[in-house]
Amino acid sequence: MTVHKLYLDSFMDMCNGEILSYGIDKNPSVKNVMDALNGAIDITSDCPCRRTFHSEQGWAYQMKAYSCRLKGERIFQSMSRKGNCHDNSVMENFFGLLKQEIYYGVVYYSYEELKSEIERYVKYYNEQRIKEKLGWMSPVQYRLILLAA
Repeated sequence: MTVHKLYLDSFMDMCNGEILSYGIDKNPSVKNVMDALNGAIDITSDCPCRRTFHSEQGWAYQMKAYSCRLKGERIFQSMSRKGNCHDNSVMENFFGLLKQEIYYGVVYYSYEELKSEIERYVKYYNEQRIKEKLGWMSPVQYRLILLAA
């Protein structure tokens, strides 16, 4: 059996833990990262506060196109310190939950099958998966409560 990789590039709102945008591809690509970035920029465009986009120090987040796009939108770029996984722990926790809840112990027979399951999971995670720190609400429920206040 041949093992293939899938690359998930995602952006999370640190206020409620909601996955704002993401891209899935068979290969690491500038297009996948930039499409996900542009989605996150669009979704947060009406934010009244200074926006900060945090990431690890992977190649994609050090690209000139990435940093220039952030600068052009007046978004502050924050990066994890080299060799310090704790700086990006919230995103790593999401990836851990995703793997634990839909990946480990399951065989996916195609890229499309796994991609579809990840898309389903992100929707579930945002809209239905409750979190204690959000008062036992899902990220979307919490966001809607904040907007109503």
